[in-house]
Amino acid sequence: MDSVLVCGVDEAGRGPLAGPVYAAAVILDKKRRINGLADSKVLTPERRDVLAGRIKERAIAWSVARATVEEIDRINIFHASMLAMRRAVQALGVEPGEAWVDGNHSPGLSCKTRAIVDGDALHPVISAASILAKTERDAEMCVLSSHYPRYGFDRHKGYATTEHLDALGRLGPCQIHRRSFYAVGVFFQKDLFAESWGTMAETLRVRSYRMYCSAKKLAALPGLTVAEFRVEERRLRRDYADVLACAEASPHADLMEQVLSAAKAELDLGRRQKRTD
Repeated sequence: MDSVLVCGVDEAGRGPLAGPVYAAAVILDKKRRINGLADSKVLTPERRDVLAGRIKERAIAWSVARATVEEIDRINIFHASMLAMRRAVQALGVEPGEAWVDGNHSPGLSCKTRAIVDGDALHPVISAASILAKTERDAEMCVLSSHYPRYGFDRHKGYATTEHLDALGRLGPCQIHRRSFYAVGVFFQKDLFAESWGTMAETLRVRSYRMYCSAKKLAALPGLTVAEFRVEERRLRRDYADVLACAEASPHADLMEQVLSAAKAELDLGRRQKRTD
């Protein structure tokens, strides 16, 4: 392997509700060691910035690319992440002999490719790509925060934090939110929120929105039995009893009921199928 140029590839930003997804490709120079390379998620922002500077200075080649919010919504976040990775490798300016990609999927590169689960924690060349993708995306989200200052993008970088969800409940989505993600897409379901959303008091509006997000999260939980689901459903209804009792929130309560009913029907179907197997 010493004679083969290995390119590390990783992405940043698959999970957030807003902003583009970034990817980086890096070919490290074995003669110019960089100490401290690790998965970007375990490093402080300050340490990531220091290491990003060293990577750019000492690597044989590096590049960062992205896929836009529009592309994410059109082809979905998985394919957009793969697209960003391909763009990053293509922009290197140096043809790698082999690419090591974090995760369990290959983005479809022209060179030999290895997909490595937890590769960003195992191999410095992938760690380097992880660091560049993360620092470049974080910097972009800080820039976007100046254009959309009421959402706090400079702090949460678009992830579904309490602060971000509360802002979405108050304000609705902005131009850089990903409509294909359920926490954003609910605002675009016909005219559901066109009237009922704007006329609600702010506190109720936020609570109503958070109720919907909680219902979607419960519906997506893997491995629940029917009994376990019903326990969590009762807890959800207790937590949002104030919203469910409010006539103004009835359109959103109806939407929650649809989400929970669909999830229960799927669980019941799975239980019946197990009985017949």
